[in-house]
Amino acid sequence: MNNETTLRLNMDELILQALREDITSEDVTTNAVIRDEKKACVRLLCKQDGVLAGLKVFHRVFCLLDPSASMKAYAKDGDKIFVGELLAEVTADARALLSGERTALNYLQRMSGIASYTRRISDMMKGSKTRLLDTRKTTPNMRIFEKYSVRVGGGYNHRYNLSDGILLKDNHIAAAGGVKKAIESAREYAPFVRKIEVEVENLQMAEEALEAGADIIMLDNMTTEQMKEAVKIIGDKAETECSGNVTEERIKELMEIGVDYISCGALTHSAPILDLSLKNLRIIE
Repeated sequence: MNNETTLRLNMDELILQALREDITSEDVTTNAVIRDEKKACVRLLCKQDGVLAGLKVFHRVFCLLDPSASMKAYAKDGDKIFVGELLAEVTADARALLSGERTALNYLQRMSGIASYTRRISDMMKGSKTRLLDTRKTTPNMRIFEKYSVRVGGGYNHRYNLSDGILLKDNHIAAAGGVKKAIESAREYAPFVRKIEVEVENLQMAEEALEAGADIIMLDNMTTEQMKEAVKIIGDKAETECSGNVTEERIKELMEIGVDYISCGALTHSAPILDLSLKNLRIIE
């Protein structure tokens, strides 16, 4: 199932939760100044250069408040956008526009911020065999939106959740009694179609994981020299991934190690929002 489908199947429930958080009984300010239905239009403006992501989610917020809401878009997800650009115009009951404004912008700014940050890093990796991955370090109840935004920005998704794949981390290994035992248990329990990934912290663990038949070996918080040596030892017997303290400044250095994947939690937990604004609301007579 692709990201677009996942988003479409799940977003209404999550958006409604966000709207209920912001409107427990009524939007008292809006209801105080607008007593009856009035058709209005508002403009979505770009206030910071970046990459757009989440326009369908933005529009859907208003549709859930007013089924007749419509949007004329002048840009699409994945587009580079620039300060002062008119991105869209939304037409709906003025009360829906006013009540949904903050929630709609929260989604769009957050998603566009992640896409912009991801695009910046993925552009640095062009021409490399190494793929940029996200992690599960996402905001609760925002994972589908944040992982979608990583894809829009040019990155790739690691496993979506705990049901999506086997990743044996340090505490799993400790609970199992070692790398070999953890991999053997996972191999016995899991369907044959699932790959087994193991997180290792030193060369000895990497060698144990390789000998035990790990499909992917994650080099976690190791020095650059240790990772280079590990990649040499592993060769093409397993795929390799590096993680831990992955920053924009270190990307070039990490790419030169020759791993297959770089996983970067910062894509979702540290990307700043992109500044966007709803302005110039006007009542349509």
